[in-house]
Amino acid sequence: MEKAVFNRIKAVLAEKGKTNNWLAEELDMNRTTISKWCRNDMQPRVETLFQIANALDVDVRELLVSTK
Repeated sequence: MEKAVFNRIKAVLAEKGKTNNWLAEELDMNRTTISKWCRNDMQPRVETLFQIANALDVDVRELLVSTK
């Protein structure tokens, strides 16, 4: 069974030419946590999604997989 994908953090990082390590430094968070988000093994809190969007200069909706 295929793992569900809820966020696009990894894709948006790639689109912006940024790395997991860069995001970890920007958010002052553990690199392992960022990696889990990028693999969709774990999801960030809503508040954190807004911090990620701000760091990447994107609309927070770009970080989520569309349901439509």
